[in-house]
Amino acid sequence: MTRSLRWKGAAFSAPFLVGFIFLFLIPIGYAVYQSLYSVQQSGLGLGGSTTEFVGLRNYGQGLTDPDFRSALIRVFLFACIQIPLMLAVALLMALLLDAASARVAARFRPMLLVPYMIPGIVAAIVWVNLYSPDVGPLTPFGRLFGFAWNFFSPAMVWPSIGNLLTWHGIGYNMLIIYAALQGVPRELFDAARVDGAGELRLATKIKIPAVRPALVLTGMLSIIGMLQIFNEPMIFREVTPQTVTSAFTPIMAIYNEAFNAGNYNYAAALSVILALILGVASFLFYKLTSREVA
Repeated sequence: MTRSLRWKGAAFSAPFLVGFIFLFLIPIGYAVYQSLYSVQQSGLGLGGSTTEFVGLRNYGQGLTDPDFRSALIRVFLFACIQIPLMLAVALLMALLLDAASARVAARFRPMLLVPYMIPGIVAAIVWVNLYSPDVGPLTPFGRLFGFAWNFFSPAMVWPSIGNLLTWHGIGYNMLIIYAALQGVPRELFDAARVDGAGELRLATKIKIPAVRPALVLTGMLSIIGMLQIFNEPMIFREVTPQTVTSAFTPIMAIYNEAFNAGNYNYAAALSVILALILGVASFLFYKLTSREVA
């Protein structure tokens, strides 16, 4: 490769590298730096404050913080149910689109992607109003069949959020899986049908194994997004603060420490801990699910 081609390649990648450095590497480095310090108030706070180096003390406090640990466990248990359910429905929708004719698939793909195009905060506001017993249609509809459900109760708040997340994200996951299905040679399907395979056997034995990399990708993205869930529970907190506390999710706990308690250094330590947990969880998921298909 000549020097001019190397410079051209570097020029194409330069905008990404600049954005990556300034928007990711520098903020991460600054967060790590901030997490090693603590602001100490002098006397009753009238004498000003001093910044002291405390090393890993903020990390020790974060690992033993009961609110932060409860938020992690709460979201982890929710993710164990929500992610497989959402991916299963997205896979089913992708399989149905792949089995349909090209004209039918072209009509339904945009419709299934409409929820994903709506900003998350707007989608949360819409669903909170749908869940509302005062202005929403779901509560009176349930009464017609004898259901006295309260979507904001402690027992229903997670299913309510899960339904919102599934509605909002299922189209995106479906599109990734459907694109992977389109890359599978059609000759395999024709050969299987000639051998007497029905559509169900075709899906379970050929199509699903073929889209395994896409399922791994969507699973990793879902894990990362789930542990960072913030907008939806924050909107729910405005309606039911007694159920959705300020430390309901890890990001909400970090937000509360930074912007309500003003403890930026401790919030930075919690952010680094959450980033490490995300990295480990994504790595383990990838190692456990990306084995070569025999």
